[in-house]
Amino acid sequence: MTIGPYTVKLARRERLSGWQAGLISLAAIVVALLLFSLIFLLAHVPPLDAYRQIFSYAFANEYGVLLTFNRAIFLLFATFAFIMPYKAGLWNIGMAGQLYMGALAAFAVVFAFGGKESINAPLNPALVIPLMVLAALIGGALWAFIAGFLKGRLDVNEIVVTMLLNFIAFWFVAHMIKEGGPFMNPQGRGESFALPKTLHAPMIFGVPYTGYLALLLAFFLEFLFRKTQIGYQIRAFGKNPAAARYAGIHPYKIAVLVFLLGGAFGGLAGYHYFGAVPGVYKIARTYGYFGDLSNYGIICGLISLGSPVAAIPVALLFGGLSIGGRFVQGKLHMGFGLDYALLGVLMITLVGFQFFYRYTITWQKREETLHVAVYRAEP
Repeated sequence: MTIGPYTVKLARRERLSGWQAGLISLAAIVVALLLFSLIFLLAHVPPLDAYRQIFSYAFANEYGVLLTFNRAIFLLFATFAFIMPYKAGLWNIGMAGQLYMGALAAFAVVFAFGGKESINAPLNPALVIPLMVLAALIGGALWAFIAGFLKGRLDVNEIVVTMLLNFIAFWFVAHMIKEGGPFMNPQGRGESFALPKTLHAPMIFGVPYTGYLALLLAFFLEFLFRKTQIGYQIRAFGKNPAAARYAGIHPYKIAVLVFLLGGAFGGLAGYHYFGAVPGVYKIARTYGYFGDLSNYGIICGLISLGSPVAAIPVALLFGGLSIGGRFVQGKLHMGFGLDYALLGVLMITLVGFQFFYRYTITWQKREETLHVAVYRAEP
């Protein structure tokens, strides 16, 4: 394509550095915020004022910052659950089911110790909390194992399986916490029993310890993928399954391993949100909300190019915008779902801008060709 004296071409990138990916993502965020400004203008709300309140509440307000951190921790665990199979070229769409099965397993430990009857039950946190975390890991891992087993053994599409497992998990949760269910709230509300106060997650500088666990996991996974043999095998299988098989990498073992680990991280997401976030401490009945929220882990994983460490700022951004959007929705009396809409526009724009992860636009000035007529005089 020509524009004036320039020729504009698309060229495939040979490599993408971290700072280039960061600049592309930053440009996508700016474009998304500009596009979403139309929603504020239609609602007769000055966009600059709305964004100022969103970011100030999410990242500067004493209460908003803690909510942002807790939301980001949840998104990080969900992102790890997606990244683990994604590195092997597989897609985990079942974080919602895995987080609920992990949460149910964690609460089953409390139930077994008799913690359902009273929030003042004198349970030993040094014993029960580690068992809850272990149960959440196992619950999420076993639920994801089904998809890994079917993919590795029978080559069943993992996307379909994980989505179906989500529906099964939702109905199972509904059965467990509904009226007459074993985990029903003693007051008869449509939610699980509340955790005893002694089992509330320890807080470090106002943040649940699960936040520091998420950060450690991010750097550990980065090391795993880059520096270990099993990480190399996972990445090799994801790049070229046929060549990986030829090199002796077993597809069944890889599929089962990545889904087991991904499901375990999904289970941790469930434990964090229902067992460690202040003010919750029970399995809520809003299945769809938390299930939908976990799917943003897919977007965080794609935007960060499968890097667990790069997913940290992305999760913070998504967490802050969802918290700030919900706050502004109430303060400015805007329609329900503003936070969903804002995240949706941001998600679509960021995914669209991934085009520039693979291609770059080149501008080349055309050279003017000077035609000179030469006349030779006849004698």
